[in-house]
Amino acid sequence: MNEPGAGRNQFASDNYAAVCPEAWAAMAEVNTGYTPSYGADPWTSRACDLLRDFFETDCQVFFVFNGTAANSLALSSLCHSYHSIICHELAHIETDECGAPEFFSNGTKILLVPGSHGKVDLSAVEHNVKRRSDIHYPKPRVLSISQATELGTVYTTEELAAVGEMCRRLGLRLHMDGARFANAVAATGAPPGELSWRAGVDVLSFGGAKCGMAVGEAVVFFDRALAEEFDYRCKQSGQLAAKMRFLAAPWIGLLRDGALLRHAAHANACARQLATALAEIPGIEVVHPCQANAVFVSMPPRWIELLRLGGWQFYTFIGTGQARFMCSWSTTGADIAALVAEVRKLAQSS
Repeated sequence: MNEPGAGRNQFASDNYAAVCPEAWAAMAEVNTGYTPSYGADPWTSRACDLLRDFFETDCQVFFVFNGTAANSLALSSLCHSYHSIICHELAHIETDECGAPEFFSNGTKILLVPGSHGKVDLSAVEHNVKRRSDIHYPKPRVLSISQATELGTVYTTEELAAVGEMCRRLGLRLHMDGARFANAVAATGAPPGELSWRAGVDVLSFGGAKCGMAVGEAVVFFDRALAEEFDYRCKQSGQLAAKMRFLAAPWIGLLRDGALLRHAAHANACARQLATALAEIPGIEVVHPCQANAVFVSMPPRWIELLRLGGWQFYTFIGTGQARFMCSWSTTGADIAALVAEVRKLAQSS
């Protein structure tokens, strides 16, 4: 017997979506014959070159299995155990990675700052850096920001330039959690380099799974010196894939003809469509600007309960009670219409 909503396209996460055709086809293309292991194959080299073309710079690239590893290993390469990492209070590295950044950096402390709509408050960052300089305080060494943010907003090129300038002035390394970096690029229309290394980003954790891949993230070092011995970190943490070609191939599939940004733009457009439709329903408020592929709304708690009983899957975000609806490369207009119709029924019956 099927569960309520079984087979329905859900809005809990873009991770719920299947593998996109371009990634699937690329994996099939490399699924033949014998080739050297651990990244010494031609496809891994090709994927790295495509990412260098994408960013228009000679960056160093490593492929790992998931976003937690990408963030944690990248951050551990930027600081020592007696340093601290500053991030937004709702950042993924604080709320959703089970202490992995602290674990892989041997105990580096995370310092939290506020900021509207998921973006760090730069004055709060500077306060954390300057509040103490004695040896008893974990020395701030890294600022980690998310692009797109955990609340579905996007840093503009001007905002990123200000973040980068502050980091240089305060002696901070800049890490970007780019689990949905492709959505940010599609949203702004800016070249990827403008949203990363040209703004001062040292290391980017570039998300693949949320873009339609089966598995795999890219850790992109724009400052190649920081990548020294990163391959050893990957090996020690169990993130060095023996059959690396299967982590690399999906990047080839998505980058070689622009599918990565086409899919991201589609997901963003679906989110805007959903946000517009939900905002017209009495009792619903869109609580954060819909700039990427996430829609955050407030609604009566009873509606949340009834939607879930009806088989709809979505998150109420980190204790706020707000509902988050994520769109993906495979979201359709029919999916959006079905969800909106259910919410409209609840409003009419209230």
